[in-house]
Amino acid sequence: MFDPARSFDIIGDVHGCALTLERLLDTLGYKRVGGVWRHPRRQALFLGDIVDRGQRIREALHIVHDMVEAGQAFCIMGNHEYNALAWVTPALPGSGKAFVREHTPRHARLIDETLTQFAQHPGDWHDFLQWFYTLPLFVDAGRFRLVHACWDPQLIAPLRQQYPSGCIDEHFVQASAVSGSFASTVCNRLLRGTDMRLPDGLTLTGGDGLTRAFFRTKFWEEDPQTYGDIVFQPDALPDEVARTPLSHSQKNALLRYAEDEPLLFVGHYWRSGRPAPIRANLACLDYSAVLYGKLAAYRLDDETRIDPHKFVWVDVERPQASQ
Repeated sequence: MFDPARSFDIIGDVHGCALTLERLLDTLGYKRVGGVWRHPRRQALFLGDIVDRGQRIREALHIVHDMVEAGQAFCIMGNHEYNALAWVTPALPGSGKAFVREHTPRHARLIDETLTQFAQHPGDWHDFLQWFYTLPLFVDAGRFRLVHACWDPQLIAPLRQQYPSGCIDEHFVQASAVSGSFASTVCNRLLRGTDMRLPDGLTLTGGDGLTRAFFRTKFWEEDPQTYGDIVFQPDALPDEVARTPLSHSQKNALLRYAEDEPLLFVGHYWRSGRPAPIRANLACLDYSAVLYGKLAAYRLDDETRIDPHKFVWVDVERPQASQ
């Protein structure tokens, strides 16, 4: 899986930004040799979400896949790879659905760019869908951990018993269509994170144009008191909601990732600004590359606390409007 003799470069959500990924790999000292990006002493670890949204999804997948096949990289599953599998996987008979991920206009909009770019390459798309099943939902390397969105030990322990490698199969994807099932809970929690319903039936329309009744929450706060203490998303809560106190049961339902646990790296959360640790043992490496933010990496050697000086990134320039 990993080459323990190497150090690692942990890379956030690529979302089809292949040219930006090549710039980042070049910045990190990787060189393209025999068609594969390689480093003599380091290995790239991708946090998932290689697909959807960007302009060069197929190229990005080939870069990552070829690095993985050559032992130059390792990749875990993001919610967008899971979504692709769920989009094409028939639902179980009697479920009332045709596919695990229903083909609603909202879901279609999220995967449209990927399907469009693969329209002339159906064999390629089939092969990548099979490859997605080789991407584990989590990695526990002892001194550090990787998961796309949220580390939940109460789910990871039983998942590991069923799937020791962390890689799921078609049966698990089909089972995840059943709301409230173990498979559904695992895929939601590990790949999408924790969330909480907005109070009083409120909904919010985010910067991505989608309207939601839930907001994403932190899974590591030690003693939060209000909704504002736990919100973890680009879209702010209205002030009156942010000031609303959390109930006792809401506090108890929150996860805690303790400060003495191993280093944890996640993607998924559309951060902005200068890449930095969230805590000494926790970093998010998704800095919204596809929204003209940054494609970020963390250079991990043998440290046991995250070093703010070891983040590396490339800025994604917005294309100039044609004159």
